[in-house]
Amino acid sequence: MVDPGGGFAPAKRRRRWPWVLLVVVVLLAALVVAAEFVARAVLPGIVRGLVIEQLDLPADQQLDVEADGILLPQLLAGRLDRLDLSTESVTLEGITGAADVTATGIPLQGGDLAGASGTIRVDQAEFTSLLAGTDLPIDEVAFEAPNATVSGSVAVFGANIPVSLTLTPGAVDGDLELTPVRLGIGGMEVDAAQVGSSLGELGERLTQPQRICIADQLPAGLTLVGLAIEGSQAVIDIDVNGAIVTDQSLLEKGACPGRS
Repeated sequence: MVDPGGGFAPAKRRRRWPWVLLVVVVLLAALVVAAEFVARAVLPGIVRGLVIEQLDLPADQQLDVEADGILLPQLLAGRLDRLDLSTESVTLEGITGAADVTATGIPLQGGDLAGASGTIRVDQAEFTSLLAGTDLPIDEVAFEAPNATVSGSVAVFGANIPVSLTLTPGAVDGDLELTPVRLGIGGMEVDAAQVGSSLGELGERLTQPQRICIADQLPAGLTLVGLAIEGSQAVIDIDVNGAIVTDQSLLEKGACPGRS
């Protein structure tokens, strides 16, 4: 280009800094996305290993872990908002079932959870073991949502009489509660009030709601808050003490008043 003075004018330099800035931003965004993917790939394995170690579970224990929200800000803050853990079968203090647990406010540098709750789903055999602390005549248990029917026999004047009792399970103050809805003797449905009077103390126990402590069948850090029959399973709702990750005693069996 010729300038008015007869010489050549220097070519104007293009401004490249907006493009450089754009490239830097794109690269940073790509790094953040990559870091998020890495965190999501690595974190579940770490959490799974810690849970298996804390609960003394088998090394091959199936356990799915899912984190909520964007992880990088949570990792930088040293606290996870929420973790969902699920397994199709786990054994805790002798009780085996499927479990789903949600933990919130998980500190990465150690400390108690802000909160945790979950459900344990057990079959008829496991539910029967939960009734070990009752005087009900139980040889077998059958589910018919929302009720469970226990069958067995009672001794009356030296003879064993077959008895079936249909109950609606629930939870009250951490205890399992069984509310009778139907009573059968010898395959015939009978009036509960009449049976109660004829069988004395045993009859009263059969026909009145019962509360059963099952704390000695669960880790001390778990509290029963609900129980319902759904299909072929009993669904147990639990509240988890947030200190269970720091207090080893909460992983041991709880206790029921009056039981050794």
